[in-house]
Amino acid sequence: MRLPPALAARLAPLPRRAIRGAAAGALALALGAYWLLHKPAAHAADPPAVAVNVATVTRGDVPEYLEGLGTVQAFYTVTVTARVDGRIDQVAFREGQDVKKGALLAQIDPRPYQAALGVAIAARDKDRAQLENARRDLARYEELAPEDLASKQTVDTQKALIAQLIAQVKGDEAAIDNARTNLDYTTITSPIDGRTGIRLVDPGNNVHATDTTGMVVVTQLEPISIIFSLPEENFAQLSAALARGPVTALALSRAGKEPLDTGTVALIDNQIDQTTGTIRVKATLPNRERRLWPGEFVNVRVLTETRRQVLTIPASALQRGPDGLFAYLVQADSTVAVAPVSAGEPAGDVVVVEQGLAAGDRVVTSNFYRLQPGARIRANAPASAATPAPAQPPRQAGSGQSGGAEPAS
Repeated sequence: MRLPPALAARLAPLPRRAIRGAAAGALALALGAYWLLHKPAAHAADPPAVAVNVATVTRGDVPEYLEGLGTVQAFYTVTVTARVDGRIDQVAFREGQDVKKGALLAQIDPRPYQAALGVAIAARDKDRAQLENARRDLARYEELAPEDLASKQTVDTQKALIAQLIAQVKGDEAAIDNARTNLDYTTITSPIDGRTGIRLVDPGNNVHATDTTGMVVVTQLEPISIIFSLPEENFAQLSAALARGPVTALALSRAGKEPLDTGTVALIDNQIDQTTGTIRVKATLPNRERRLWPGEFVNVRVLTETRRQVLTIPASALQRGPDGLFAYLVQADSTVAVAPVSAGEPAGDVVVVEQGLAAGDRVVTSNFYRLQPGARIRANAPASAATPAPAQPPRQAGSGQSGGAEPAS
């Protein structure tokens, strides 16, 4: 049976050249598949540089502060009370008024005490008259005695009577002083310069010398005192500062940001509180602007010393790791290395570096969580450490470093 010519042509044996081409194509496909399956892995791209803030280690003067929580107290506080019994005829002050020493505050009915003073004066005058008469009688007896017209006993008796009357007159003088003092007590005056508080007794009421509540409280506000506490470990430092001269004390608001007044440390209490392990310190401030008020809680910063030309870095650059404090030191090739440091107490926004860094070194101050030794960085804005403003409260060493990375071991 004969096949159609077209079909016969398709079924005819392929030429040798076509067979070789097909074999070569199949081999190329096999080699390509093998290379895809076994090709070496591509090198990973280098990680991008970490953007950080950088500061320069500098030298400067750094003040050293101690800080404690204190209570404002009036320099003097007087509860004005009655010294004698009587009815209040007049209250001469306004509540909250500034008064001078000796200013009239209240008047007690003086009439009973004026009468008592009159009685005492009358008794003295009577005894004085008797004394003068007794002296004249003695003079007569002494004239008659040489002629035996007056006995020696009569003269001696008259002398004793005169001595008795002299003593009685002295007692009368004391009674007059007492009556005059009680009369003076009916006029109640301010014992100090200060400010009156709320009136505690109204006119028309009877007051007594035994009353303890008083009529008004007068407090001296200029100057004013602050009593604050410090850990007993600070005793030697503060004591040495006081030995060198006056020690400045700065009163701050409870938030520790707003300065209220500046004065000096007056004294350290004469004993340490064993229950709390603290010392009590008293400071005196002028308080001319009346920004401090008795009973107010304030923070107190005490300047004990100013360290001259010491190495400083921003407090934010200091980190804490398992081996202690460290900072990320920027290398010449824009990588970072861990630099163990020995640092003093923070002073505001800066920390004094004792060992581990040199002036001119650059340290990282941000993005610590993305850093590790050898990491490449890109500095945003280099900045120098600055001396803190006095109004900023100091922080404890190693504080303010949450989120910092620990050096890899």
